[in-house]
Order: sequence, then C-alpha cells, then structure tokens
Amino acid sequence: MKKFIIFMFLISFSINLNASEYAVVVNKKSNIDNISKKQLKKIFLKKQYYIGKQKVIAINISANMPLRIYFEKSILGMDRDRLNSFWTKQHFHGVSPPSTQSSINSVKLFVQNVDGAIGYLPKNLIDDNLKVVYEF
Repeated sequence: MKKFIIFMFLISFSINLNASEYAVVVNKKSNIDNISKKQLKKIFLKKQYYIGKQKVIAINISANMPLRIYFEKSILGMDRDRLNSFWTKQHFHGVSPPSTQSSINSVKLFVQNVDGAIGYLPKNLIDDNLKVVYEF
C-alpha cells in the first residue's frame, strides 16, 4: 500500500510538471487554429507578419512582468540583454519591437478586440472570447 501511495504521488507530481500554465491566444474569430514555437519566435521577432492570409500583430506585456521574461526565455530563447541587442540592431533596419500593453488584462482586451492580434496569458484568464493556439 505504501508503494502504491508513493507511486501515485510521483505520477501526479510528474503530470503537474508537464502541465502548461500559459498560452498564446488569438481572437476567437481568427482563422488561426494552432501555431508552432518556431512561428511564434518569428512573429515576436518581427520576421513573420502573416499566417496564411491572416496578418498577425504581436503583443507583449510590460518588460518587467515575470510572464514576459518567461515567454522570452522559453519561446524566443533569449534573455533580456540579448533581446535588447537584437532590437537595437533591428532599429537600424527600420524594424521596431512588438507593441506592449501595460497589464495582462490589457493584453487580453487587445487580443479580443483587434483582428490579427496575438498575445500570451496565464491559462486561468482565458475565456470564450479567445482561442488558444499554443501552450507553454
């Protein structure tokens, strides 16, 4: 019995480790149903502007928010210094970083109301007005 309890604990612990806490979302009316990590990186680094015929508008949350830092590391594969250097170089090519919203709720409202907007949120804030296209 003791082994069974330990076994069940280990299984539930490993399931929680693999559970995604955050998701990339688009407007519920969007034609985009899913997106790859590679596409997300291109979109948020402004190297890709369309998915199919749908123009996409990347939306970030404020730079000091832990969710943004986590997104940049896990999806873009960059820390803040490397990302700042990247955007400095892009500036000389006429490319500016994605738009930024000041709060998670602002990101949610922007994505809900702007066709083509794509942003990231904690999964517990996602409702029927948004469509999940990637989880991380």
